[in-house]
Amino acid sequence: MIRLTKNVGSASYIKNPNAGVNKDIKRVLISRPNGRLGNILLITPLIQDVVATFPNCKIDLFVKGGLAEVVFKNYPNVDRIIQLPRKPFNELLKYINTWIKIKKKRYDLVINVVPHSSSGRLSAQFARAGLKIFGGAEGLSDKYPDYNHIAKHPVYDFRNFLTQIGFEENTAPIPPLDLKLSAQELEHGNEVLKNLVDTNKKTLSIFTFATGAKCYSEDAWELFYNQLLEQFPNHNIVEILPKENVSQIDFKAPTFYSNDVREIAAVIASTEAFIGADSGIMHLASASLTPTIGLFGFTNPETFGPYANYSTAVDTRTTSVEQWLATTRNILDKARQTAYALGLIPQIKSVKN
Repeated sequence: MIRLTKNVGSASYIKNPNAGVNKDIKRVLISRPNGRLGNILLITPLIQDVVATFPNCKIDLFVKGGLAEVVFKNYPNVDRIIQLPRKPFNELLKYINTWIKIKKKRYDLVINVVPHSSSGRLSAQFARAGLKIFGGAEGLSDKYPDYNHIAKHPVYDFRNFLTQIGFEENTAPIPPLDLKLSAQELEHGNEVLKNLVDTNKKTLSIFTFATGAKCYSEDAWELFYNQLLEQFPNHNIVEILPKENVSQIDFKAPTFYSNDVREIAAVIASTEAFIGADSGIMHLASASLTPTIGLFGFTNPETFGPYANYSTAVDTRTTSVEQWLATTRNILDKARQTAYALGLIPQIKSVKN
C-alpha cells in the first residue's frame, strides 16, 4: 500500500499562490484513520490551530473507532466524526459506506495528518476539496528543530501550506495536547482524588504499564517507586491502572481506574505531576494539561515526547533513576514558580521541603 500510494498528493502544493484560491475556509476534513487513544489525542494541536485560523469553520474527522467522540466532546467546531470500523473485514459494508461519506460532501480544505499513512493519503485524495494538504513538505525539518514530533509536524505543514496560498506566516507556539476538560469534570476529578488520598498534601500520579517493549520491568518500577517515596515524603502517590488491571509495583500505592478516559484525565489533572512510560495514558495526562514526565526507553522521545506545561521526555537509556527524580523535582519547582508569579500560591516552597 505504501508503494501504491507513494505518489498520491505529490503535487499538493500550489505554485501560483494567489491564482483564484478560495481563502474563506468553512468546511474542513482532517484524516487520521487510526483508533489508538494516543494518536487521536495527538491531533488536538492541529485542530486547535485550524480553529484559531478559521474560527467559524466546521471540521469533520475521518478516524477509526469511537474514541474521537469522547476526545472531542468539548470541541464545538468538530461537526461530524466519520468512523471506520475497527475490524473492516467483519463489517465490510459499513467500511465501504464510511468511505462513501467522504465523497458525498465537498470541503474547502482537506488535511492528511500523517504523510506515510496509506489510508490517510487515499482518503485525502478521495475527498472532494479545493485545497488539500498531504503533509511531509520538504525543508521544514531544517526550519523547525521539533518538526519530527508527531503532534507538531501536521501543524507546521498546515501553516506552511497557508503561507503558500497567500496567508501571513503564523509563528505562534504550537498548541499543546488538550482534552478541554470542563470545570465540572475537573471538580469531579478533585472529588475522586479526595476519596483516595489526603488532599492536604500534593499528589503525584504514576502509570506503570505500557504495551510491549515500552513497559518497564517490575524491578525498575519498584526501585523508582521506593525512591519517589523517599525523596517526596510530603507527596501522595496515586497509581493510574490500565484496563488490564496490572501494577508493576504490586498495587502498593492507592489506585484509580475508570473506563471513561475523560474521568481518568480529570483525576490526573488534580495531581501536581504525572510520571509514566510512552503510552496513550501518558498522552492523556499531557492533554489534561498536567506537567508530564514521559519515560522513554524504546520509542523516540523527539517524536512522541510530552511537551508544554513543563512536560518533558526522559531518555531512560542514557540516564539514571537519580536523574529521573531530579527531573521530576525540577519540573515541580518550575510549576510552583509560575504559580507563585501568577498569585496562585502565597509563597514558593521547593519540593525538597
